[in-house]
Amino acid sequence: MNVDFDLAFYTDRVFPALNAGLQVSLKLILPSAVLGFIFGVLLGAVRVYAPGPARRCGDGFTALVRGVPLVVQLVFIYNCFPKIGMALDGVLYGYFPGFGRALDGVLAALTRSLPESLHYHGELFRTLLVYDAFGSAVLGFIICSAAYQSEYVRGALLSIRQGQIKAAQALGFSTPRMLVSIVLPQALRRALPGCGNEIIYLIKYSSLAYVISCIELTGQANVLAGRTYRCIEVYLAAGCYYLAMTSLATLYLNYCEKRFAIPGFGRGR
Repeated sequence: MNVDFDLAFYTDRVFPALNAGLQVSLKLILPSAVLGFIFGVLLGAVRVYAPGPARRCGDGFTALVRGVPLVVQLVFIYNCFPKIGMALDGVLYGYFPGFGRALDGVLAALTRSLPESLHYHGELFRTLLVYDAFGSAVLGFIICSAAYQSEYVRGALLSIRQGQIKAAQALGFSTPRMLVSIVLPQALRRALPGCGNEIIYLIKYSSLAYVISCIELTGQANVLAGRTYRCIEVYLAAGCYYLAMTSLATLYLNYCEKRFAIPGFGRGR
């Protein structure tokens, strides 16, 4: 195999294709990282402070998501959720026709304010939910990220000294107020390294979206390599894109760790 690092090939073919894929990758990563972190914090709090049944449900959900490969989750969401939606649609309109028509009218009204890319082309909730390739990938990444983030948050919550919690309870703090005012500000700082590491993983496993035909950075590289038969040049360039993204994210996360470090806890670099 001949390898020719021709600058014209990169400027004319590689960079335009990978830049287009990069835009899709960023659209996958950014909402997945933000929503995955938010849901991960909520899930972590539920797994520590919620009543027993809710804790067990949270633990079961986390174990399920962490135990099933992400690619299987993506394929399941992409292929099976529309069928589940159509089955629910039959139940809703078959047994509750009045409510079904009213709900459909509300969803139709909301549709007009949404971009076309957010529409669900199935039967149920047909204008709010996304079950195309892009939406399925975002949903899968959010679920996976939230499960892992919740484990980091749970460990950070358990690291808070019980004396602080008992003191808050003695002062009459409710559990939500105690969490918001005392526990979470400390726990989130301690969980930041682990949560940041999950964001780095998210950047890299966003490439799995190509499996369900969401053409992001890796997808564009695969298409271009298949058309030009210049795999080494294309995949080296794609790897550099991912390296640049993870490096920038690492620098920013290191800054956040220093900015929000707890004095006297760890190295606080």
